[in-house]
Amino acid sequence: MSPSNQPFLKSILTSLILSSAAIATLSTTASLAEDVIEEKTIGMELARDLATEAIKACREKGYSVSAVIVDRHGNQRVAIRDDYASRFTLQIAEEKANSTIMSGLKSGDFRAQRGDIRPELNHVNGVLIMVGAVPIIQGGIRIGALGVSGAPGGEKDEACAQVALEKLEDRLLF
Repeated sequence: MSPSNQPFLKSILTSLILSSAAIATLSTTASLAEDVIEEKTIGMELARDLATEAIKACREKGYSVSAVIVDRHGNQRVAIRDDYASRFTLQIAEEKANSTIMSGLKSGDFRAQRGDIRPELNHVNGVLIMVGAVPIIQGGIRIGALGVSGAPGGEKDEACAQVALEKLEDRLLF
Protein backbone atom coordinates (compact mmCIF):
# COMPACT_ATOMS: atom_id res chain seq x y z
CA MET A 1 0.00 0.00 0.00
CA SER A 2 1.41 3.34 -1.01
CA PRO A 3 1.56 6.23 1.47
CA SER A 4 -0.79 8.26 -0.76
CA ASN A 5 -3.63 5.75 -0.21
CA GLN A 6 -3.37 5.78 3.62
CA PRO A 7 -5.60 8.86 4.24
CA PHE A 8 -8.25 7.40 1.92
CA LEU A 9 -8.19 4.03 3.65
CA LYS A 10 -8.22 5.69 7.06
CA SER A 11 -11.34 7.66 6.03
CA ILE A 12 -13.10 4.49 4.85
CA LEU A 13 -12.19 2.67 8.05
CA THR A 14 -13.48 5.55 10.18
CA SER A 15 -16.76 5.58 8.23
CA LEU A 16 -17.20 1.84 8.72
CA ILE A 17 -16.57 2.09 12.45
CA LEU A 18 -19.03 4.99 12.84
CA SER A 19 -21.66 3.18 10.76
CA SER A 20 -21.27 0.03 12.85
CA ALA A 21 -21.63 2.06 16.05
CA ALA A 22 -24.77 3.74 14.75
CA ILE A 23 -26.33 0.40 13.79
CA ALA A 24 -25.50 -1.05 17.20
CA THR A 25 -27.06 1.97 18.92
CA LEU A 26 -30.25 1.71 16.83
CA SER A 27 -30.50 -2.00 17.54
CA THR A 28 -30.14 -1.40 21.27
CA THR A 29 -32.71 1.42 21.23
CA ALA A 30 -35.20 -0.71 19.28
CA SER A 31 -34.84 -3.55 21.74
CA LEU A 32 -35.55 -1.14 24.63
CA ALA A 33 -38.82 0.08 23.10
CA GLU A 34 -41.85 -1.40 24.81
CA ASP A 35 -44.38 -3.41 22.89
CA VAL A 36 -47.05 -2.74 25.51
CA ILE A 37 -47.20 0.40 27.62
CA GLU A 38 -49.17 1.30 30.69
CA GLU A 39 -50.53 4.77 31.18
CA LYS A 40 -52.86 6.65 33.46
CA THR A 41 -55.96 8.23 32.01
CA ILE A 42 -59.22 9.52 33.43
CA GLY A 43 -61.94 7.01 34.23
CA MET A 44 -65.57 7.48 33.25
CA GLU A 45 -66.89 7.97 36.80
CA LEU A 46 -64.43 10.74 37.67
CA ALA A 47 -65.01 12.34 34.27
CA ARG A 48 -68.77 12.30 34.78
CA ASP A 49 -68.52 13.72 38.28
CA LEU A 50 -66.16 16.55 37.26
CA ALA A 51 -68.41 17.57 34.36
CA THR A 52 -71.47 17.51 36.63
CA GLU A 53 -69.76 19.60 39.30
CA ALA A 54 -68.65 22.18 36.71
CA ILE A 55 -72.22 22.53 35.48
CA LYS A 56 -73.53 22.83 39.04
CA ALA A 57 -70.95 25.53 39.82
CA CYS A 58 -72.07 27.56 36.82
CA ARG A 59 -75.75 26.99 37.60
CA GLU A 60 -75.22 28.49 41.06
CA LYS A 61 -74.03 31.66 39.30
CA GLY A 62 -76.96 31.66 36.89
CA TYR A 63 -75.12 30.28 33.84
CA SER A 64 -76.29 27.40 31.68
CA VAL A 65 -73.23 25.65 30.25
CA SER A 66 -71.85 22.47 28.79
CA ALA A 67 -68.90 20.59 30.26
CA VAL A 68 -66.75 18.14 28.33
CA ILE A 69 -64.00 15.88 29.61
CA VAL A 70 -61.35 14.52 27.26
CA ASP A 71 -58.71 11.97 28.15
CA ARG A 72 -54.96 12.53 27.90
CA HIS A 73 -55.12 11.93 24.14
CA GLY A 74 -58.05 14.26 23.44
CA ASN A 75 -60.68 11.54 23.17
CA GLN A 76 -64.05 12.57 24.56
CA ARG A 77 -64.96 10.73 27.78
CA VAL A 78 -68.01 12.68 28.95
CA ALA A 79 -70.09 15.52 27.50
CA ILE A 80 -72.97 17.07 29.44
CA ARG A 81 -75.13 19.98 28.29
CA ASP A 82 -77.22 21.81 30.87
CA ASP A 83 -80.92 22.26 30.11
CA TYR A 84 -80.73 25.74 28.60
CA ALA A 85 -77.23 25.63 27.11
CA SER A 86 -76.92 25.93 23.36
CA ARG A 87 -75.89 22.79 21.50
CA PHE A 88 -72.83 24.67 20.21
CA THR A 89 -71.45 24.90 23.73
CA LEU A 90 -70.66 21.17 23.60
CA GLN A 91 -68.33 21.60 20.64
CA ILE A 92 -66.71 24.72 22.07
CA ALA A 93 -66.11 23.07 25.46
CA GLU A 94 -64.53 20.02 23.83
CA GLU A 95 -62.27 22.10 21.60
CA LYS A 96 -61.17 24.21 24.59
CA ALA A 97 -60.32 20.98 26.45
CA ASN A 98 -58.32 19.77 23.45
CA SER A 99 -56.23 22.94 23.48
CA THR A 100 -55.36 22.13 27.09
CA ILE A 101 -54.35 18.60 26.11
CA MET A 102 -52.22 19.99 23.29
CA SER A 103 -50.47 22.56 25.48
CA GLY A 104 -50.57 21.08 28.98
CA LEU A 105 -51.79 24.46 30.27
CA LYS A 106 -55.09 26.06 31.15
CA SER A 107 -56.53 27.12 27.81
CA GLY A 108 -56.49 30.78 28.86
CA ASP A 109 -52.82 30.60 29.82
CA PHE A 110 -51.99 28.98 26.50
CA ARG A 111 -54.00 31.65 24.68
CA ALA A 112 -52.11 34.42 26.49
CA GLN A 113 -48.69 32.86 25.89
CA ARG A 114 -49.16 32.00 22.22
CA GLY A 115 -50.85 35.04 20.74
CA ASP A 116 -48.26 34.85 17.96
CA ILE A 117 -49.78 31.66 16.53
CA ARG A 118 -53.32 31.74 17.94
CA PRO A 119 -55.00 32.45 14.57
CA GLU A 120 -53.23 29.47 13.00
CA LEU A 121 -54.02 27.15 15.91
CA ASN A 122 -57.70 27.98 15.65
CA HIS A 123 -57.60 26.33 12.22
CA VAL A 124 -56.47 23.01 13.68
CA ASN A 125 -59.43 20.64 13.53
CA GLY A 126 -60.84 20.04 17.03
CA VAL A 127 -58.88 22.79 18.80
CA LEU A 128 -60.15 26.21 19.88
CA ILE A 129 -57.83 28.61 21.67
CA MET A 130 -60.21 30.26 24.14
CA VAL A 131 -60.35 30.62 27.92
CA GLY A 132 -62.39 27.96 29.71
CA ALA A 133 -60.50 24.66 30.06
CA VAL A 134 -58.23 23.25 32.75
CA PRO A 135 -55.93 20.23 32.89
CA ILE A 136 -56.92 17.32 35.12
CA ILE A 137 -53.81 16.16 36.94
CA GLN A 138 -53.43 13.18 39.25
CA GLY A 139 -50.14 12.53 40.98
CA GLY A 140 -48.30 14.93 38.68
CA ILE A 141 -49.62 13.24 35.52
CA ARG A 142 -52.08 14.95 33.17
CA ILE A 143 -54.90 12.41 32.81
CA GLY A 144 -57.34 14.62 30.92
CA ALA A 145 -58.85 18.07 30.57
CA LEU A 146 -62.16 19.71 31.47
CA GLY A 147 -63.62 22.29 29.11
CA VAL A 148 -66.63 24.47 29.91
CA SER A 149 -68.60 26.75 27.59
CA GLY A 150 -71.73 28.86 27.86
CA ALA A 151 -71.10 31.38 30.62
CA PRO A 152 -70.78 35.02 29.54
CA GLY A 153 -66.99 34.92 29.22
CA GLY A 154 -64.29 32.29 29.24
CA GLU A 155 -63.01 33.40 32.64
CA LYS A 156 -66.38 32.41 34.12
CA ASP A 157 -66.25 29.05 32.30
CA GLU A 158 -62.77 28.42 33.70
CA ALA A 159 -63.86 29.38 37.22
CA CYS A 160 -66.63 26.75 37.10
CA ALA A 161 -64.12 24.13 35.89
CA GLN A 162 -61.76 25.07 38.71
CA VAL A 163 -64.55 24.73 41.30
CA ALA A 164 -65.19 21.18 40.04
CA LEU A 165 -61.49 20.27 40.37
CA GLU A 166 -61.35 21.68 43.88
CA LYS A 167 -64.55 19.92 44.93
CA LEU A 168 -63.18 16.52 43.82
CA GLU A 169 -59.51 17.11 44.65
CA ASP A 170 -59.50 14.19 47.10
CA ARG A 171 -60.03 11.86 44.13
CA LEU A 172 -57.10 13.44 42.29
CA LEU A 173 -54.57 12.97 45.08
CA PHE A 174 -52.68 9.83 45.96
